[in-house]
Amino acid sequence: MKLNNIITSLIVVSIALIPLKVLQAKTLNEEGFKEYVIELKKEALAEGFEQNLIDESFAKVKFHERAVTADRKQPEQVETLDTYLPKRVPSWKVKKARALYKEHQKILTKIGNDYAIQPRFIVALWGLETNFGKFTGGYNVVSALSTLAYEGRRESFFKKQLWAALTILDEGHIKIDNMKGSWAGAMGQNQFMPTSFLAYAVDGDGDGKKDIWQNQVDIFASMANYLQKEGWNDELTWGRQVKLPKNFDVTLAIPKNTGSRKNWLKAWTQTEKTLVQWQALGVRRMDGTNLPNVDIKAALVFPDDENGRAYLAYDNYKSLMHWNLSYYFVSSVGHLSDRIKFPPIH
Repeated sequence: MKLNNIITSLIVVSIALIPLKVLQAKTLNEEGFKEYVIELKKEALAEGFEQNLIDESFAKVKFHERAVTADRKQPEQVETLDTYLPKRVPSWKVKKARALYKEHQKILTKIGNDYAIQPRFIVALWGLETNFGKFTGGYNVVSALSTLAYEGRRESFFKKQLWAALTILDEGHIKIDNMKGSWAGAMGQNQFMPTSFLAYAVDGDGDGKKDIWQNQVDIFASMANYLQKEGWNDELTWGRQVKLPKNFDVTLAIPKNTGSRKNWLKAWTQTEKTLVQWQALGVRRMDGTNLPNVDIKAALVFPDDENGRAYLAYDNYKSLMHWNLSYYFVSSVGHLSDRIKFPPIH
């Protein structure tokens, strides 16, 4: 057999061993989606949901091609924290955050006391997630989740979210026509995924519903409950930007890409030190003065790399990273919360 024929035969054999669904990119269309929804409704029934609820929830379900496009689009890594923060925490957003903090100060103070959360962090999260409730997403959540389950790459994840969404509807917290969210199914003014809603949303005003779309008390209380359940300590702040000495051993910081939250937390445990220890290593506040003389631990993080900004992160940083596993997001929440705190709002 000639060499070319041998190579061709090997290629054919190799292709035959590859699963068909890998070779054929899934063709997504309205017809396929309708067939998929039929199966979804059968599965929902098997999950224990009532037929009436299923029929009502899926009555206006649509295939959202834009959700698929958004999910598949990979953002280019061209930002640095120095370019990101001015966009995410511009002066107008700081002014608005401070004004809304003052406007809702009574309710925020009560919720802050009830959950042991500094209210400035609630307002900062609110501002960065949805611009204080202005941009919450216009997608029907059942449609968005069904579309992304149909897309297939993370089918089990989006099915789990879909069952959680049906549970929320079954419990009567929101009507299907008002259950709006992002293309990925994140809902309300705090952008909870349905499973996060079930885990953290609370009925803040005692009206029997957990309404994170319109009810300001429920929105704030649910955010506070999330942070509290993820280990928040209101005696600490989030972290602080620091200066490092020349020739600092950058391996003392948490590696930038750990691959998962579990690995990131493991790296935290392996690298955290007391402020006294960081002080002894030459780490200082940005103005060059000593670190606070308090008995707490912190980990060192580089949101970009060792040539970019450096932060000492306190335990509350972990709670914010549970909310969104992104150094940039956590840095923006921290910086906005600091701008709300100072100068003091009276």
